[in-house]
Amino acid sequence: MDVLRILAVDDHEMTTMGYKYILEGTEFNGFSVRVETARSFDLGKDKIEFSARSIPYDIILLDIQLFPAEAKESRSGVDLGILARKVVPTSKVVFMSSFSDNYRINSIFKLVDPDGYMVKSEIDELSLKAMVETVIAHPPYYTASALAAIRRKMSSDIVLDEQDQKILYYLSKGTNTRDIAPLIAAANTTVEARKRQLKAIFGIKNGNDLALIEEAKKRGFL
Repeated sequence: MDVLRILAVDDHEMTTMGYKYILEGTEFNGFSVRVETARSFDLGKDKIEFSARSIPYDIILLDIQLFPAEAKESRSGVDLGILARKVVPTSKVVFMSSFSDNYRINSIFKLVDPDGYMVKSEIDELSLKAMVETVIAHPPYYTASALAAIRRKMSSDIVLDEQDQKILYYLSKGTNTRDIAPLIAAANTTVEARKRQLKAIFGIKNGNDLALIEEAKKRGFL
């Protein structure tokens, strides 16, 4: 019987051990599963790079946030996904995250083009089994929230550049306009001008930022 090799990277050990326990105990048709785990960005990076020199993993499961919130250096599951695409292009990449907002999901799809995305609140034994079978045979695999985010974005005929999308995202998180400028490397006047343009694009007349955010959510941009 063939053995399917999976790497699960998550900074919560109980999460990776849960994936290991469930998947190794699940009966698959024609193959069994062996799950290796990594509890940090560095361990995940080492295992991915080592597999590139030996036998690449069949599937790599990645959490998004793998570093403390106060860390200055970007050390996320997205970075590992980009690395995996480069050094082990035959490996399937699946994100397993608590994030379900449209902006983050669609940004990840733009950067990594993963073979699957599972929102953690929607993961159970059946969905894990279905994910493995689908990703190996006919990817991609999405849980309901991830699929809804993708469909909402696809159904919109509005096209925004990356800077506009970031402004919407930070506004939705309650960030003051004056604090957004340094986050997107722009001047305050640029942020204000783009906000006015966004309100015009979304048809917000005499509305505040909250009205803009609500309309952006309806259109699938948040």
